[in-house]
This record gives sequence, structure tokens and C-alpha cells, in this order.
Amino acid sequence: MLNNYLTMRKKLYFLPISILIIVFCLSSQNASSQTSDSTLIQFSGVVVSVDSLKPVPFVNIFIKDSWHGTITDLYGFFSFVAHKKDVIVFNAMGYKTSFYKIPDTIRSNRYSLIQVMRQDTLLMNETVIYPWPTYEQFKQAFVDLAIKDDDLERARKNIIEIKRRIKYDDGGMDASMNYRNYIDNRVSQLYTAGQYPVNNLLSPIAWAQFIKAWKDGKFKRKQQSDDE
Repeated sequence: MLNNYLTMRKKLYFLPISILIIVFCLSSQNASSQTSDSTLIQFSGVVVSVDSLKPVPFVNIFIKDSWHGTITDLYGFFSFVAHKKDVIVFNAMGYKTSFYKIPDTIRSNRYSLIQVMRQDTLLMNETVIYPWPTYEQFKQAFVDLAIKDDDLERARKNIIEIKRRIKYDDGGMDASMNYRNYIDNRVSQLYTAGQYPVNNLLSPIAWAQFIKAWKDGKFKRKQQSDDE
């Protein structure tokens, strides 16, 4: 019984030491594997435009089939850690996507690159904007649109108006015009009933109408028509 107890105690004593030795070996192996990874490099460079050689800012740079990468700054500069043989993707709005494969013949742990990108033409679908809620309202507003007259149309309307005035001045009074004149005179008589009638000799409006008629030559045309 005493022998079994001593044997078990020895096993429990050496067990923590064995665990520490195993952990130390694994840590040493992991550290040696990290330090011995010769495929890691510091990948840096500048992205420029092919036509002007100006820096292209905010270019998305990442390793293909992974989320590891970075973006360029305002001067087109970038830098991140990558592996040899990695395919680097360069993507930016307005430029064609470019690819670059890091060579495996690099002897140093640093590698620099000047990446040239070509501009790309973006073709978008046609967009029609109407200032009306529906297309039917737009069509109705287009039909009801009042287009201003050009010089030729205004001249034609003026000629029509001149011809109408000449025809009106040359023509005699018809029945409706005589009736209208009689009613106007009758209203004027009733308006001045029981008082002195209005004397147009002192009326500035009457004088203005007389001067205008005299300038227009209405009295001359009337005299010629009477002579005929």
C-alpha cells in the first residue's frame, strides 16, 4: 500500500513538469516557424494614371480571394504585408481593374511597385426625369404649352389688326352700331337731366380724342368719301 502511494506521488510530481516542457516545445516551434517564413514581404508602391501619371487616391488594393489589403492615400501611396506569389487586385472608380502577381524570386523582404491604371468609361442606363408625377400629366402639359410667337408671326398679326382697323374706319355704321350710338346718347341725356348738359369743349378726354382722330387723318378720309 505504501509503495503504491509513493509511485502515484512521483507521477503527480512529474506531470506539471511534462506539461511545461510540451508547451515550451510548441511555442518554440511556432516562433521558429514565424521567423523562418521567408515568403512574407512588405509590399509598397504608388498608383498613377496612365495618361497623366498623376497619383490616384483611394484605390482599393487587396489580395485576391482574401480580405487582406489597404487603400491608397491622397498621394497614391500604399503599403501592407503580403506573400510572394500573391495576386494583388487594384480597383478604383473610373478605372479598369488591374492585377499584379508578386514574383517569387525576391530575395529581400521589401518590394516596391509603380502601378499604372487606365481610365474606364462607365455606361449608365438612360434616366428620364419629368417634373410631373405621371407621364400622362406631362403629355397634357406639353400639349397645352403656349409657345411664344416669333417675329414673323407677330408681324402677321399686326398686319391683320391694321387691315381690320382700316376696314372699320372706311366702313359705315350698321344697324347695331346705330343702336349703340342711340343708347349712348339717351343715357347721356338721362344722366344730365335737370342740369346743364356736359360741355365737351372743356373735356380733356374729348380734346384728346379729337387730336388723335385729326392725326390719323379720319377727317380727311371722311371729306374724300363725301366728295365722291
